[in-house]
Amino acid sequence: MITDSSNTKTHQITLFSLAPFLLITFGLAWGILGLFIYLPERMAGMFGEITGEHPLFFLAVWAPAVAAFVIVIQRSGVKGLKRFLSRLLIWRCSPVWYIFLIVGVPLIFIVGSGLKGNLFTDPFPFSSFHAVLAALVLAAIKGPVEEFGWRGLALPLLQRKFAPIHAGLIIGVIWGFWHLPAFMLSGTQQSEWSLPAFFTGCIALSVIATALFNASRGSILLSAFFHFNVMNPVLPDAQPYDTYLVIVVAVVIVVLNRDAMFTKESAVTQIIPSAEVENLDVNPEPPVRAVFISTGKEVNS
Repeated sequence: MITDSSNTKTHQITLFSLAPFLLITFGLAWGILGLFIYLPERMAGMFGEITGEHPLFFLAVWAPAVAAFVIVIQRSGVKGLKRFLSRLLIWRCSPVWYIFLIVGVPLIFIVGSGLKGNLFTDPFPFSSFHAVLAALVLAAIKGPVEEFGWRGLALPLLQRKFAPIHAGLIIGVIWGFWHLPAFMLSGTQQSEWSLPAFFTGCIALSVIATALFNASRGSILLSAFFHFNVMNPVLPDAQPYDTYLVIVVAVVIVVLNRDAMFTKESAVTQIIPSAEVENLDVNPEPPVRAVFISTGKEVNS
């Protein structure tokens, strides 16, 4: 067990911090997008038409990260934020998870597109290498940044009270509901998607992300990479078959890791790494508990 007696009192981020986290997350995102929904002409006149590449849309997407940074700084200062960000350096995990992230996730969309019947009929949406690179960069700095909030702060807090499976389901529902305004705006990526399929997919993806998060001992890096891969613009359009396959994958992962997913023994609850972990090794080798999940119970801070 990791302990840090010098910081457990001064860097407490309690479960009650979820309230301001959600207020900032929903207030910022829904506030920006709500103005474009209810005052479209005035907002377009001032800031231009809203699109998925609009700076204000990026700010709305980054709302969970903004909320997490505000709470961490307010509770633990700049030093606490630096230690929070050090979780971007945690990368060690079971090789099975890396195979899933690099090979398994793209296969979900390829197989889904095959089931949909458009794998070999839809043209590649990019005309040049530069267009592909630009799309990948935009995807990498948009959705994955959310993970500082969802998995970086909200999930560890919820896992102090709930088993990982329940914490993942709760965040999945909140995560799906949070995206609702984007479906009401033309010009955004979500406006072209099916809301029920997307909402269900958010819940299934959240369950998978929860298992990955605990297996990697709280890695924000791998959570962000998973988020990027499921939004990868190069992968084919497989709606709604990708959602069906994601649900199947989530069920399989839960079954394979049922002991870890239904108990709090392996749940990562630490938000700000202790000084000992930061100074010694941000990637200590944990013992393997199951196919995907690793042990590593941590203190609440």
